Amino acid sequence: MATSDLDFLLVQYEQKRRNAEIDLEQRKKQIYQKNPRLEEIEEQINKIAIHKTKSILIHKLTDSLNTEMENELMNLKQEKEKILKQEKIDDNFFKPKYECEKCKDTGYITYPNQKTQMCNCLKQKLINISYNKSNLSNLQKENFKNFNLNKFSDEVNMEKYKMNISPRKNIEEIKKASIHFIKNFENPDTKNLFFTGNTGLGKTYMTNCIANELLNLGKTVLYQTAPVLLETIIDHKFNKYKTSNINDFYSQVLSTDLLIIDDLGTECINSMKLSELFTILNARSLNLNNKVTKTIMSTNLSIEQVFRVYEEIIGSRIAGFYDIYYFFGDDLRLKK
Repeated sequence: MATSDLDFLLVQYEQKRRNAEIDLEQRKKQIYQKNPRLEEIEEQINKIAIHKTKSILIHKLTDSLNTEMENELMNLKQEKEKILKQEKIDDNFFKPKYECEKCKDTGYITYPNQKTQMCNCLKQKLINISYNKSNLSNLQKENFKNFNLNKFSDEVNMEKYKMNISPRKNIEEIKKASIHFIKNFENPDTKNLFFTGNTGLGKTYMTNCIANELLNLGKTVLYQTAPVLLETIIDHKFNKYKTSNINDFYSQVLSTDLLIIDDLGTECINSMKLSELFTILNARSLNLNNKVTKTIMSTNLSIEQVFRVYEEIIGSRIAGFYDIYYFFGDDLRLKK
């Protein structure tokens, strides 16, 4: 990923953090105008903390002085809690409202062992800039909250749909399975998802619903169509664009929490692409990157066609590591 993208995002993060701090100061100012005593208490607590720190540094913190300060702090905090309770003010009122509470809008998390790692929120923004582009642009409207079962027919028509349940009942079951997939995402035994069926039956919508939920849980999501995914991997492998970051894309494909491969079967397949696809599916299914990763694939191909087009090497991966769901019904795009 380009360093300029990271620098650009870190400037945004700095501004977000600063905005959260400014917002906190404004909220404090408003509440202090109404309750001057709260401001006095905060100032006294800070003074005691500073005094205690100085006493420790100059080795003048006696047991009696420490007890005196601790008692004073306890009394001040009790008084503060009483005022907050009377005014029905949550103690979180005095904390900055960061967009990401994990990294406090810094983009990085420092763990107790002093190891610092990039936060998933920053990773996702980098993924979006470099790879997802507009692929996840519909998440605001395509989510479970807006999911409308009434768009699906409740007609059971074996002759028409070749299934003994209605499209609505079928999509209810797929939605239920998708929610189970989300809730059990961290479980290594939870299988990946394979969505098959004609166009306009809700495969992309369901995929976006899942992606939206996982993003809200702080997971990273990489969404690409099969043609773009495989062409990009081949291009990077041969360093077609002469960049110094030839391993970035492949690394993201293998390590991102959720990889979504859309439109499987629309790419021009060859032995090299077949090999790369197998490597991706195998590494992610077996968690060979030392973390639990999941994959969702969607296609217009039937399972029989998948085995013919991608041969046993890919078909066996799908059969063994994916729960397969068939979408059927009437084209939703033709309905108002």
